[in-house]
Amino acid sequence: MEPSLQRFIDQAAIRDLHYRYCRGVDRMDFELVRSCFHPDAAIDQHGIFVGGVDDFIAWTKVGLPTFETTTHFTGNQLVEVDGDVARAEHYVNAFHRPFPKAGEPARDLMCHLRYLDRLERRGGEWRIADRVVVVDSERSAPPGDAWLGDLPPESRGKRGDLADRVYRL
Repeated sequence: MEPSLQRFIDQAAIRDLHYRYCRGVDRMDFELVRSCFHPDAAIDQHGIFVGGVDDFIAWTKVGLPTFETTTHFTGNQLVEVDGDVARAEHYVNAFHRPFPKAGEPARDLMCHLRYLDRLERRGGEWRIADRVVVVDSERSAPPGDAWLGDLPPESRGKRGDLADRVYRL
């Protein structure tokens, strides 16, 4: 295969891997998140968390249910492939809405961050070997008024039980 075509295919596979990771986090599909990392992934430096993939999954299983919703929106993606190793920088706007605590107003938490990944292709499959998350900015704000009204339940995203409509596609 032509090297430039193979590089294009590899870049597309790595971008798709990142999208699957974001879906896994936002839908709390922990097996999907796990599948994005090599089992021996050395480290994930994720803000206050630093550890291996199994510890990261355990950490997200505790933290993610404290949010009513999360959305990771990916923008720029620079993927540099060098044989069976690649480096990727994924720009992400991450939106988190925690369940409000008693007596406190609801808050929307927003981060502009970048996932800095070192990936390896093993057995023909790209996965994350090392990851560092860099936060470029963050803010907290009260949510605006809901404006969509009473949507039917199937029009709202679901988390944690694979009941979201995406799993019926």
